[in-house]
Amino acid sequence: MLDFAIFAITFLLALVGAVLYLYPASRQASGIPGITPTEEKDGNLPDIVNSGSLHEFLVNLHERYGPVVSFWFGSRLVVSLGTVDVLKQHINPNKTLDPFETMLKSLLRYQSGGGSASENHMRKKLYENGVTNSLQSNFALLLKLSEELLDKWLSYPEHQHVPLSQHMLGFAMKSVTQMVMGSTFEDDQEVIRFQKNHGTVWSEIGKGYLDGSLDKSTTRKKQYEDALMQLESILKKIIKERKGRNFGQHIFVDSLVQGNLNDEQIIEDSMIFSLAGCIITAKLCTWAICFLTTCEEVQKKLYEEINQVLGNGPVTPEKIEQLRYCRHVLCETVRTAKLTPVSAQLQDIEGKIDQFIIPRETLVLYALGVVLQDPNVWPSPYKFDPDRFDDELARKTFSSLGFSGTQECPELRFAYMVTTVLLSVLVKRLHLLSVEGQVIETKYELVTSSREEAWITVSKRD
Repeated sequence: MLDFAIFAITFLLALVGAVLYLYPASRQASGIPGITPTEEKDGNLPDIVNSGSLHEFLVNLHERYGPVVSFWFGSRLVVSLGTVDVLKQHINPNKTLDPFETMLKSLLRYQSGGGSASENHMRKKLYENGVTNSLQSNFALLLKLSEELLDKWLSYPEHQHVPLSQHMLGFAMKSVTQMVMGSTFEDDQEVIRFQKNHGTVWSEIGKGYLDGSLDKSTTRKKQYEDALMQLESILKKIIKERKGRNFGQHIFVDSLVQGNLNDEQIIEDSMIFSLAGCIITAKLCTWAICFLTTCEEVQKKLYEEINQVLGNGPVTPEKIEQLRYCRHVLCETVRTAKLTPVSAQLQDIEGKIDQFIIPRETLVLYALGVVLQDPNVWPSPYKFDPDRFDDELARKTFSSLGFSGTQECPELRFAYMVTTVLLSVLVKRLHLLSVEGQVIETKYELVTSSREEAWITVSKRD
């Protein structure tokens, strides 16, 4: 089965198909190194399928042909960039449309984008402020949810296996739903209903549209449409409730309601943040804990920092910001797990990367999973080593790729804060331990996950 990222490219190409037909793609690929189509109709899709995922296909392609490579999606040219140097030549930090959010809106067939540059800038600022304000206003809630999970794990008998992926998804769902949509989701049954609908939508936009099976199955299509309708119905109800009223708890939706957005735009942006925020947060929490269970020295150093910074007093946002080593742990988690291995941009105008001309309307992939494990940039790239971020150059490189600093996507910024609070609570009281003999296989999609459940055990610290 082709993965979510592959489908995203297919869908993006479909969106610009009318324009692309005016600019027929040459099979010479503008002189860019790469592979010729395996099939006339599908291009190199069979090669991607045989590789297992788009990320693994790009790893092989860049190993063979270098930092700038080309392949074919049907009859259309795709260019992939696979080193820091060539990415820096292409990334535009002033773009107002985030590629991750834009891709999800396309997959959900949302149509309210495409405004003027000033309108897009304003909408982006409202979105970013919504994340910032909801984190500031709901810090106590984050702490409460983290402590509830700690209490649950403390109640387990020694050596009991904990289903980490399942628990982290549940924790992320509780955090995101309450911070996006408010106190309605203090009710666990509401969270469970949301999680069910969320899972249906996330799954189907990744596979159902891809293989055409969704349109062929009346039952599945109805389930998907019902799930999406229920999610949107919840958002409509909450938007109506929040308009013109003041609440003690500031949530993400409030920032959008108070801005100059219409209901359709508010629903779309809230849906995107709910979908992406849940998944990115859940997977960052999962991978961070997985790596800590297998790296005793890293966990020990993190424990020491948490004790030193937090002491015996209350956990506060100011103290959380001081957990410098914890931030390095999370950056190294994103890098080692290749949390978001592929991103994409549509070439607005004809451009040049090194000596290669990139034609207008070419789909350009950022092979981030390749770049994040480039041994020329990251010494011992397969080693989990948070200390590498002591180096200012490493931090600057990571930031330039959009994983930290001013260019990081709002969903990842949210995930960093939520995961930091969770780790500060868990690691202070618990040893996080791996299950002997467990091998965690990686599943590369839009957001990287473990192929099967990741199990851990915990024990109380003395």
